[in-house]
Amino acid sequence: MGKSGLDVSRIAFGTWQLGGDWGSFDEDTAVQAIQHARELGVNFFDTAQAYGFGKSEALLGRALRDELKRDRDSLVIATKGGINPGSDRPRDARRGWLRNGVEESLRHLDLDHIDLYQVHWPDPETPAEETAEALQELVDEGKIRHVGVSNYDTAQLAAFDRTRPVETLQPPYHLFRRAIEDDPLPYCREHNIGVLVYSPLGSGLLTGALNPHTTFEPGDWRANSSAFQGANFQRNLEVVEQLKNLAAEKGATVSRLAIAWTLHQPGVHVAIVGARRARNIEDSVAAADLDLTRDDLARIEEITARGVQVEGASPEGVA
Repeated sequence: MGKSGLDVSRIAFGTWQLGGDWGSFDEDTAVQAIQHARELGVNFFDTAQAYGFGKSEALLGRALRDELKRDRDSLVIATKGGINPGSDRPRDARRGWLRNGVEESLRHLDLDHIDLYQVHWPDPETPAEETAEALQELVDEGKIRHVGVSNYDTAQLAAFDRTRPVETLQPPYHLFRRAIEDDPLPYCREHNIGVLVYSPLGSGLLTGALNPHTTFEPGDWRANSSAFQGANFQRNLEVVEQLKNLAAEKGATVSRLAIAWTLHQPGVHVAIVGARRARNIEDSVAAADLDLTRDDLARIEEITARGVQVEGASPEGVA
């Protein structure tokens, strides 16, 4: 994966859905989903301090406990820190908060080191030099192995790079959200930064499971998202229906097609997908083996040009 040198599966199992922002779920079933992903060959797992403030990390650690104890190097565990939702400083990439976050993540995951530690969101109030130096100190201490960032643009990557090379970037990317193609994906290709994209299924938009009458639990952030309401939602669902037809021609589902599309984009190394049930991860893992021809990619471009691009803050689409 780029200059990091990490040897990872092209599908990473993401655990945002296990932190409480997507409504209720059964923990034992989620553990089975994580373990099934591993059985299918996934060796890369991504979580974050902010996903339930340790809940997601602890669940991931529990699911992979036996293998982590038996063969630690067979798994690549990534987490993120540097934000403090609900506080007077929701983005906090200062040395003290980052160090605290790493210690908390190690405790929740029950690990002695984290393979990839990422700054979750850029902090405009903290100099990039301080953030980069703090993370290098943690590398030197053996608490983290590799350093990445998430949701950074080119200017922010370059500022970080001046002190300590950025090894990976985690941005949002899917057929209805393509801004990174202009900034910062070209910078990542030029500087050999590993790119692991999140939400390749548009947070459900590209699964084929939603319809104009779909409603979400009050605890699910999509209940308040403009991307899942009104005329734009309807228009994108119509695009998904057309993509379903193309997917069927390939003997695939629309979700498999959407994930495979991200993996065919120059500079994208990994797609992060989440699941709360074992059966849901199989289709996502299969996307890594779905070949898309030049004609397929052109048809996907033609179809999705009729859709509406999703923008906004995090969670994506929430104004």
